[in-house]
Amino acid sequence: MPGVFISGTDTGVGKTRVGCELVHALRARGIRVGVMKPVETGVEEAGPLDALALARAANRADALAEISPLRFALPAAPSVAAQAEGQTIDIDQLLKGFETLKGNCEWLLVEGAGGLRVPVAPGCDMIDLAERIALPILIVARASLGTINHTLLSLDAIEERGLPLAGVVISYPGGPVSPPDRANLSALIEALGDRLLGVLPPLAEGQDPPEDWIDLERLLARAPPR
Repeated sequence: MPGVFISGTDTGVGKTRVGCELVHALRARGIRVGVMKPVETGVEEAGPLDALALARAANRADALAEISPLRFALPAAPSVAAQAEGQTIDIDQLLKGFETLKGNCEWLLVEGAGGLRVPVAPGCDMIDLAERIALPILIVARASLGTINHTLLSLDAIEERGLPLAGVVISYPGGPVSPPDRANLSALIEALGDRLLGVLPPLAEGQDPPEDWIDLERLLARAPPR
């Protein structure tokens, strides 16, 4: 199944914003995109905000229960949030939901929670879930101090597992950054080489990114629609 599994170098790095903008770019190409947020934590009365944002971007008729099968109130790692409610996450249940969604689209975007080593269930981290879903991994890196270490460690984990890498997108979830952070990002960009697929710049509410924010051709070459 073509698509990507989006993971971050940390929590709050802008995965959902990158995912939504990527969905918009793919839909502009006429590609029928499905979306899934297997586990969302920190869910309040307004609902699973990440999943809802992805669903709006995809503009599909898939049920929210399929897009967002597991939701927990505690803003913590999925396994911790589930335990707080006396539950254990069933990975097979998530995979069944994935199988259902992938049959209804040409390209599927799955957004993880936090980074690759975030625990999902006993004996299963987010990278284990990504491996079982078997989509190329797209890493979203935060444009701030520490991002070199976090990004390269994430890439090392993917390489050690022999998993497919879609690439890296740099995100600005906190808005414009300082001159030292810009210098830091220049070093990261040099280290990434052709693994860098794009940079999503700071955006005001409702502002669209530039058309060339991501190298869509290279992404689709690594994960072509069926």
